[in-house]
Amino acid sequence: MPAEPPTDLENTIQNGPACPLQPLPTMPQHGNQQPDSRSSSNSSNDNNRRRKDGGINSSDGWSTYRLVKRYRVEVAASASSVLSTMTTFPLDSVKTRMQTYKYAGFVDCVRHTYQTEKLRGFFRGVTAPMASITLVRTVSFSIYQRSKYVYSDWVKKNFGFDVMGHVSSTGSYPNFWTVATFGAAGATAGSCITVIACPFELTKLSAQVSVLMADKKNCPRPESHHIAASYQNKGTLKTLQNIIKHRGFRGLYTGWNLHLMRDTLGTATYFMTYESSKQLLTTFGGEGAHSNNPWAVLVAGGLCGIVSWALIYPVDSAKSIYQRNSLMYSKGQKVEPVKIEFFRRNMYRGLGVSMARSCAVNAVFFSSFEFLKKRIKAMEDV
Repeated sequence: MPAEPPTDLENTIQNGPACPLQPLPTMPQHGNQQPDSRSSSNSSNDNNRRRKDGGINSSDGWSTYRLVKRYRVEVAASASSVLSTMTTFPLDSVKTRMQTYKYAGFVDCVRHTYQTEKLRGFFRGVTAPMASITLVRTVSFSIYQRSKYVYSDWVKKNFGFDVMGHVSSTGSYPNFWTVATFGAAGATAGSCITVIACPFELTKLSAQVSVLMADKKNCPRPESHHIAASYQNKGTLKTLQNIIKHRGFRGLYTGWNLHLMRDTLGTATYFMTYESSKQLLTTFGGEGAHSNNPWAVLVAGGLCGIVSWALIYPVDSAKSIYQRNSLMYSKGQKVEPVKIEFFRRNMYRGLGVSMARSCAVNAVFFSSFEFLKKRIKAMEDV
C-alpha cells in the first residue's frame, strides 16, 4: 500500500503555500496505486458467492443453478423417473408376461419366472425403459406443461374463463374447462411421445418375453422358432439390431397405431385425473392451491395411474400381443391383427398387477417430482 501523505501537505492544499517560492511536496502517483487487498478479497468473495447462488458472471454466462432452475420441470421429471422405474420394474415385467402368456395367476407367474430365470428375470430389459421412460417422461411433462398454458390462454381468450387462475384459487373445484384443458394438454403430450416410446417399448417387450418366445411350444409355426429364439439373452442395442435385421427399420414401429391410441387416451386420462384429484384433495384439506400437500400429491399420483390403466388396458393388451406375434415373423410376412375387446376376460390378464404397479410408480414419481420441482424453484437468485 502507498505511504500516507505528510501532515503538512493538507495545510498546504487548504491554506496555500507559506512562501510562493517554496516547492510543494511531491504528491503520490495515484495511477500506480495498488488496490486495497481487503477490497479485492471482498470483491472476489462476492463474485464466488454470486456464482454459488446462481448469478451470471460475464466470464461463465448462464450458471448451472440458473439452467437447473429454468428447466426445473425437466430436471425433476428425469430424476423422479429413474427412481420410480427402478423400484417398480419387476411388477412391469410380471404384467407383460401375464398379458402375453397364460399363467394361473400373479403368484404362478412370479414363481415360474424365478424358477426359470432367477432374480435377473424380473429385471430383464430394464435398460431400455430406464432410458426410454426417463426421456419420454421428461419430454411428456415438458410438452404437457407448455400445452396446458397454451390451451388455458385459448380458453380465456375465446370463452372468458381463466383456467389456471381458477385452479390456483383457494377452495376451487374442477369443472368442464379445467378437465378439458388438462385432457387436451395430456392428449397432445401422449401423441407426441409415441414417436420416441414405440421402439423402446418394443425392445423392452422383446427382452421381457424372449425366454418364453424361444420355447418351441409357444411358437405358432415351426419356422418361426428360429426367429423367436434369436431374441433370447440380448441386450438393448442388439435387440434393436435384431428387430431391424428381421423386420427392417419400420419394424421398430410395429404396433404403432395401437401404441398411438393407448398413449393419447391414456395420457389425457392420466393428467386429467392427477390435476383434478389433487385440486379436490387440496380443497378438502383446506389448504392453498400451491401448498402441494404431500398426501394430496401421493394419493393423486397413485389414483391417476389406476384410472388411466383401467381405461386403456385392453388397448395395451392388444398392442403387446400384436408386437409379440410380430417378433416371430420376418419382413414382408403378414401378421394377423389383434382386436381390441373391452370387457373380455383374456384382455384383462395382469390388470391387477398393472394397476398396483402403476399406482406405486406414479405415487413415487409425483411425490418426488413435486418435491424436487419445489426445491429447485426455491433456489436463491442474486
